[in-house]
Amino acid sequence: MSTLPKHVAIIMDGNGRWAKLQDKSRVTGHQQGAKSVREVVEYAVSQNIQFLTLFAFSTENWSRPKDEVSLLMKLLVTYLKKEFTRMLQNNIRLQTVGNIDELPTIVKNELHNVIDKTKNNSGMVLTLALNYGGKEDLTQAMKAIAFKVKNSIISPEKVDQSTINEHLYTRNLPPVDLVIRTSGEERISNFLLWHIAYAELYFTETLWPDFKKEDLQKALTNYAKRERRFGKTSEQLTT
Repeated sequence: MSTLPKHVAIIMDGNGRWAKLQDKSRVTGHQQGAKSVREVVEYAVSQNIQFLTLFAFSTENWSRPKDEVSLLMKLLVTYLKKEFTRMLQNNIRLQTVGNIDELPTIVKNELHNVIDKTKNNSGMVLTLALNYGGKEDLTQAMKAIAFKVKNSIISPEKVDQSTINEHLYTRNLPPVDLVIRTSGEERISNFLLWHIAYAELYFTETLWPDFKKEDLQKALTNYAKRERRFGKTSEQLTT
């Protein structure tokens, strides 16, 4: 493909529905979803995607049953331990966005361990959005900026888009080029609100546990056919 997105973000949806259709437990659905993560990450690396961000756990997910939340945390630790070697082999650098301080200690420790050991990798940046919500991200950024304005660290006149961006959890990420959501739902669910301002949206009926490299390829092919104008006309793009 001649046109590839620099930054792909995925809302991984449908683990529970997949499990229900298979007459299996939600645990099995999440475990199968983890296998899709592995395949999609490796295919993204092979396609030279520079940034891949996965919506792994939202601020709203805490409202799920406690047993399921506990399971998701355990699966995350298991995934990090299993995939660490693959990250090194694929030259992947791991990072996170979100309020990580509220995660269980065992999760934070494993995250810090893998992040530290992959920090010098120069390949694709894999970002896990954990305890993340777009509105909460913007709110904490506004509070930080307001504090600096109140204490004369920043002049109100100097506050612009770059100032806001610098105070976001997502400040180290470039704008998102392509958002993919699985399971047939067509909404963004409070995901990367600032960074997806001009992103292309791709929705698929495929449930996340069934989403494989061929499905990602379809999304990338669809993206390559789109005309991104950023407010300009088609004629302006060709002159």
